[in-house]
Amino acid sequence: MSQDRPLNNAELLSVLDWYRAAGVDLAVVDEPVDRFAQKPPSAPTMPSRAAAQAAAAPVPAPALGPIGGDPGAARSLAATAQSLDQLRTILEGYDGCGLKFRATQLVFADGNPEARIMLIGEAPGAEEDRQGKPFVGRSGQLLDRMLATIGLNRDLVYIVNTVPWRPPGNRTPTPEEMELCLPFLHRQVELVAPRLVLTLGGPAMQTVFKTTNGIIKMRGKWQDVTIGSHEVAALPTLHPAYLLRNPPAKQQAWRDLLGFRRKMVEMGLG
Repeated sequence: MSQDRPLNNAELLSVLDWYRAAGVDLAVVDEPVDRFAQKPPSAPTMPSRAAAQAAAAPVPAPALGPIGGDPGAARSLAATAQSLDQLRTILEGYDGCGLKFRATQLVFADGNPEARIMLIGEAPGAEEDRQGKPFVGRSGQLLDRMLATIGLNRDLVYIVNTVPWRPPGNRTPTPEEMELCLPFLHRQVELVAPRLVLTLGGPAMQTVFKTTNGIIKMRGKWQDVTIGSHEVAALPTLHPAYLLRNPPAKQQAWRDLLGFRRKMVEMGLG
């Protein structure tokens, strides 16, 4: 058996990557707790009648914000926004979706709001939650390189997510959470009015294309879609995070990007 030794930097990063992939991204306490060193609990004493009644009373759970909101109210709120700044202010004050109370901050958008090309992802991750911008960290760096191959950058596109708050542990948003956030995405698209949309990953594709098909079946296929009241040509492709986990799939994403570039040229956008 090898002797215990301190991990080097590369090994520590590998361990952190493993924990992050498993959904662990926050420490409960600063120092580990040795449960074996703790004293066993003392034998219980017979409580008084008053104490027993008090102990039996239900203890209310701590409030974490609304668990379920009203989709109709969300639609009404979103419709009042006459600009992206107004929409952002409305979202910052919106308490109808419980995701808000478990996230660090709102992740509204990045890029150029005047752009004619919009990219739509699924939901913020841990790094996006910290920085307040979509597609940062390793997946964001890969996305920037993907855009550069077809002559684009963040000054030429507008980037949003279907959900503006990070779901705990990077889980997929529930149907209820999606229903509460969707009116704000629809209004965001209506206000930007893009001429082309590129969806990134399966959940974003299913939301925009209103389908239950998987991304592998749908990727690379153009379709005219209606997002809110805005009609636009959209193309689904693979998510950068998926490409980091599955490098051979970059060949498929490259074909999708070439198709997107041809459409840009055809429409006079590139």
